[in-house]
This record gives sequence, C-alpha cells and structure tokens, in this order.
Amino acid sequence: MARVLTPRAEDFPRWYQDLIAKAELADNGPVRGTMVIRPAGYAIWERMQSEMDTRIKTAGAQNAYFPLFIPESYLRREAQHVEGFAPELAVVTHGGGKQLAEPVVVRPTSETVIGEFMAKWVDSYRDLPLLLNQWANVVRWELRPRVLLRTTEFLWQEGHTAHVDEADAREYARRILHEVYEDFMVSVLAMPVLVGRKTARERFAGATSTYTLEGMMGDGKALQMGTSHELGQNFARAFDIAFSGASGSREMAWTTSWGSSTRMLGGLIMCHGDDNGLRVPPNVAPVQAYLMVVKEGDGVATTAAKLRDELRAAGVRAALDDRVDTAFGRRAVDAELKGYPVRVEIGPRDLAAGNVVLVRRLDGSKTPTPIGEVASAVAAALEADQQSLYDAALASRLERTVEVSTVEEAIEAAATGWAKMPWAAVGAHGEAQANAEGVTVRCLTRADGSVPDSEEEPDLVAYLARAY
Repeated sequence: MARVLTPRAEDFPRWYQDLIAKAELADNGPVRGTMVIRPAGYAIWERMQSEMDTRIKTAGAQNAYFPLFIPESYLRREAQHVEGFAPELAVVTHGGGKQLAEPVVVRPTSETVIGEFMAKWVDSYRDLPLLLNQWANVVRWELRPRVLLRTTEFLWQEGHTAHVDEADAREYARRILHEVYEDFMVSVLAMPVLVGRKTARERFAGATSTYTLEGMMGDGKALQMGTSHELGQNFARAFDIAFSGASGSREMAWTTSWGSSTRMLGGLIMCHGDDNGLRVPPNVAPVQAYLMVVKEGDGVATTAAKLRDELRAAGVRAALDDRVDTAFGRRAVDAELKGYPVRVEIGPRDLAAGNVVLVRRLDGSKTPTPIGEVASAVAAALEADQQSLYDAALASRLERTVEVSTVEEAIEAAATGWAKMPWAAVGAHGEAQANAEGVTVRCLTRADGSVPDSEEEPDLVAYLARAY
C-alpha cells in the first residue's frame, strides 16, 4: 500500500500539512492566513473547550462576550500595548459605503474593550475580584501563516480579571497557569509542558509579568501553548479602573489576562502524531472507541450496535462504522489517520468464536477479546494509553534537552531540541545574540523547576529553543 503521509523524519512540516489534510482536520480559508476547521478537527476543539471551560469556571471566572470591533483610540491609551500589536492589526476604515469617523480595530485581544467596561462596572472593593472569560475569535495579521499554529484569524479563550491588590492578582494569574492550563495540558492533552516566566523581551505587550507553558513538538521545536499575564495597574490607569477601598480611599485595580487558542490543536498533532497519522489522547478524543463491522455476516451488525450502546452506557465515547460497501482496509487506514485510540473490529469469523478484535492506536496491537469483556478491556486500554502518551512525550523532551554553558552551544543544540543553561550566562546580550539566529529564550524557571517572581532572582535556569 502506498504511504499516505510524508514520513516525519523526512520532512516534518510536509508531514504536518499532509496529516491535517488527510485526517480532514482543517483547510486553508479563501483569504490568506485564514482557516476552515473541519468537523473532525472542530470536534477535538470542542472537547478542549469543554474541559477548559469547566476548569475556568471552577477557578471562579464567568463567561461573557465583548465586541469584535474596538475603537482604535482604545488601543492607543496603553502605549506598550498598541506598540506591541501595531504590526498585526486589521483596521476597518469604511462601513456602509462611507468612511468611518474613527477607524475600528478587529480585536487582536480584548484588554482594552474589557478594561473600558470594567471601569463602568467596578465602584467599590466589594465589586472585586471581577473574573471574566470570553470564548471568541481574534484577528492578527500573520505574515507567515501555518494552519492551526499561526493564522490571521483563530479561536481562543481570553480571561480578564481585576483585583484589589497586586498579591491577589498574582495569585490568580498563577492559579490559572497551574490549575487550569497546566492541569488541562498534562491530564487531558497528555503533554508535559514546561511552565515558567517569560523574559522582558518576550513579555506580553503591556504586561508586568508573563507566565508561559511550553510544549516540545516532534521535531524538537517549542510551541507556546498558553500564557497568563500580570498587567499591574497599566490598563487600570489607562481605562480608569478605580474603586473605593475599605478605608474609603480611591484606588486603582490590578488586572490580569490569560489565553489559550486553537494553537493547542496544532500542538497536539505535532506532539503525539506519528507516520500513520494522529494519536489522540483518550481523554480529549471525541471518539474513544471506534467499532468497525469488517463485513456482513449473521449477527455482526446487531452485535456491533449492541457493543456501541454498552460502551456509551459505560461512559465511553463510541462510534459505529458499518459501511461495508467501502473496503475495510481503506476504512482502517482512515481510522489510523484520525487517531481513534481504540478500534473494535467485528467480523463473522471472530464473532463465531465469541470474540472481537481490539486494536490499540498507540502500539498497533491486535487482541482477540471475548464479547463480554469488551467494555472493561476498552476502559483499561484507554487509561493505559493516556498515560503512555504522556510518558513518551516526557521521555522525548528529556532526551532532547541539553545542558549547555554558552549561548553558542545553545544555538547549536536548538537545531534538534532545547538548550538549558544558567540565565546569568545568557542575559539581555545573549538573548539578542540567540534571537539573531532564530533561537528564543522560551522561559525562565528556578533550579527546582518552580516559576520565579522576577527574572532578577539568582540562579535562574533559561530554556532556549527554536519555536513555532
């Protein structure tokens, strides 16, 4: 059988594009840099949304919605913010056949418009903290687009909060970082993300601190999977987000913002995919068990439907493929491409022996399984393979992370993986030197792996890599 995908080792970018197309995940949109997310890809994104949304609400934030169009003057109120986003802005100057009195920006992020309304809604310290989240699309004019990784328009969630003091804002930004993002990425996406602090050079425009979660992709490059920012009082001053304190004094709020996007879907593909296609972690898979009728025979279709219903009753997301008019081999290849964690193959010969065949996407194993044991066997396989995907990704990251002592060595190591070295040996000069070679400081951590409060702390560790 002719190979379906370009091998990863031969051409990783081509493999990625092949997989997105052949697994029917997404397509390029009609405007350069835009994308169409197809049902198979959107189903995974919906699972991501559901898992994330639950965690966000548990952290106390409420969902809201704010306008797509933002007055250009709003962005200009926070100097660093507008300067940081200026190259990426899409600006509308005409509407209804007439030139607008003031141009409007298609939202690249919503700190400014949400800040405007926070100022209206906050009056007293009793109104704080104000914890908001928005699921929306944003537009950033991307010069080098890549589907699901860097697109002009993408989907995301963005959280925005206001607090009575810096300590409360910092605690919440970190709570989101760990209890929402890290927990989701580790326990659902099976991705061992590195959690740390961005350098001043890499910090979000207008933030005082940016925290990041970095995943290693199958080619050794890094992908920023999500960020959480302390904004200090920068946006509060720009938008007059003020409140009456407990003593009656007028005070400025402290704000945060945090976001993750459909880039996580691209990360999932590049972290776990192999030469046969997707490998979707069971906890995020829209279809965890895919029941396939091999060919018609006495009781095959009836047994397959019954097993599907039993699996669903046991809490397994199961789907049935009874398209016997399509060659089984073709259907099996398609199932591999789409990364269904477990396949249950049901044919007349196996059924006569009281069995089905359990096929695991992760290792390709095929196990004859008594019909009465299918539910328990599927549950065990899903649990084991969720952990195995995480373990394999972690082992790969550790193997491809090299300890170095100079920036030159870090640049060399970044050709195949990540470099780890003392931040004191990098500094602003070394960071600029690495950037000139297409290598960035992905994050800073303490020696014990925890997230530092400042890049001025002693004995910090820097991780450098090429990134998407």
